[in-house]
Amino acid sequence: MKRSFNIFQSIYIKIPLLIIFILTISFQFIGVFFIDQLETQSVTTLKDQINTQVDFLINNVSPILSDTDQSDGERDRRLNQALDSFSSTYPASIQIVNPQDYVLATSDVSQRGLVGTRTNNEFVMNVLINQRSFDNETLNQETSQRNYNIYKPIMSFEETPKLLGAVAVEADMMRIYEQRDNVMELFLRAAVFAVIGSFVVSIVLSSGLTRPIEDMRQQAIRISDGIYNYPAKVYGQDELGELALTLNDLAIKVKDAQELTESERQRLDGVLRHMTDGVIGTDQRGNVLLVNERALYLLGIPQEAAVGMSLLKLLEIEDTYTLKNLLGGDKEIMITRYEDDIDTILKVEFSVIRRETGFVTGLVAVLTDVTEQEKTDQERRDFVSNVSHELRTPLTSIKSYSEALADGAWQDPNIAPQFLEVIQSESNRMIRMIANLLDLSKMDGGQLQTNREYIDFKRIVNHILDRFDFTLASGDVPKKYTIKRELTTRDIYVEIDQDRMTQVIDNLMNNAIKYSPDGGLVTVRLIDTQNSVILSVTDQGLGIPQKDLPHLFERFYRVDKARSREQGGTGLGLAISKEVIEMHGGRIWVDSIEGKGSTFSFELPFTVFDLDDEGWDDFE
Repeated sequence: MKRSFNIFQSIYIKIPLLIIFILTISFQFIGVFFIDQLETQSVTTLKDQINTQVDFLINNVSPILSDTDQSDGERDRRLNQALDSFSSTYPASIQIVNPQDYVLATSDVSQRGLVGTRTNNEFVMNVLINQRSFDNETLNQETSQRNYNIYKPIMSFEETPKLLGAVAVEADMMRIYEQRDNVMELFLRAAVFAVIGSFVVSIVLSSGLTRPIEDMRQQAIRISDGIYNYPAKVYGQDELGELALTLNDLAIKVKDAQELTESERQRLDGVLRHMTDGVIGTDQRGNVLLVNERALYLLGIPQEAAVGMSLLKLLEIEDTYTLKNLLGGDKEIMITRYEDDIDTILKVEFSVIRRETGFVTGLVAVLTDVTEQEKTDQERRDFVSNVSHELRTPLTSIKSYSEALADGAWQDPNIAPQFLEVIQSESNRMIRMIANLLDLSKMDGGQLQTNREYIDFKRIVNHILDRFDFTLASGDVPKKYTIKRELTTRDIYVEIDQDRMTQVIDNLMNNAIKYSPDGGLVTVRLIDTQNSVILSVTDQGLGIPQKDLPHLFERFYRVDKARSREQGGTGLGLAISKEVIEMHGGRIWVDSIEGKGSTFSFELPFTVFDLDDEGWDDFE
């Protein structure tokens, strides 16, 4: 049902009534305008007078400061005379400061002690830096003292003016405001009578306006608190009634928008939470507003500590970069974090958030853990460098001896065989190295084929050791050695590639013999546990320094490079052994004491079989 329209509820009637009321007190506003104009005119006149006096003072002081032939005492006397002349014209406190921030003269007797000291007035220093004039007004809250301050540079009168100093003037403005207060008091007395007369009228008018406005205010408060189910009461069909309806409609739309925003926020939180990269969002000052769990993990910091912190401080780059660098040109940087002796390399990419107007509203930093990538790149570079070096060494020897033979050494029956033996030895070392590199390449690519079968591991170990004993008995060895066997009495069947495992044990035995003293003892132990078998080879060599142990199984790593090359080592034996053992699901390690020797061990998994079970009789 359409409500009847009461003309007296129309805001068009209320506005004229309010205008009549306003006219009764309009002279008060006229008085305020007059007082404001009076104050403005008086202040403007005061400022013009002081500026004129200051310009006159600068004209008098500039020649004094430009005179380099006068003594400091003569200069100070002349400056004080100029200040006294200004002070007699208009009461003010004046200071003259040289370009080095030192006070040369002051008109205030109580501040004479400041002469010769450096000023701490930041406005004076700003004038000296920018060589521009400016002024301001100050109010002492304790004494209600108002002052007009003007600061101007003192320039020379040369064709190319140079800075001679600055002048600071502090003038008392209280007389102006005292005059204003007197006028204001007269208008206030008249306003009292107007307020009393309009009070009754305002009560009648406000009762019809404040009730619906208060309801709408409460509705707005509820909307701001997220409560949308209590609409504002509509009192009529006037403009306020339409406003109430609009406000209720707004509540519904805000509710829908809030639900949509919350849905989008939850979706964004889900995306950020499951991202593999860290994400940090900041405001325009570089303070962190948002950070996801991955970024907190990479930086090792709780969310409570990260939010609100400067991005530069959070990334620990405040000594290297500024916020301007990140907002300007540096879009990607690499940072390294050290925690628990572990290096983590992070790539940080920055993106500036701008409004359509170009105003910067924040910054987004994306953190990516590139530790493994950088490690792989470094290993690749080291590998290429080592391969180049290791191949260059035998090639250089082959080239040198070949050139010597070509120059006539082949005719010497004593030298030629030695040279050919060296060429053959270096060629064989290159062949072994290339073969090892091919094996490693296949292992890295997962292309190395293995022929695994269940084999009595103790029998394989005894067979290899028998071969080394036979070689020793034949006398075709550069040094004597003794092999001590400490092998388990059990038959241990392990699923292995016999050729590859023989290669590993051969390498460990050759290293033990190679680095043991002449006549040294090499101890080979084979023990079994509940689900694994462990083989260890112990020598009586010089041992390995602790600093070298973590790198011993790296490719081309040698503790004593010169000695290894002299004995024909490629630097790849232990690396290949490690790959082979790990291909069999085992692990390899070394224990060493300098001066006492080293023990290389590896462990392989195995399953205990009962040889009486069906199917094992064929192996007897």
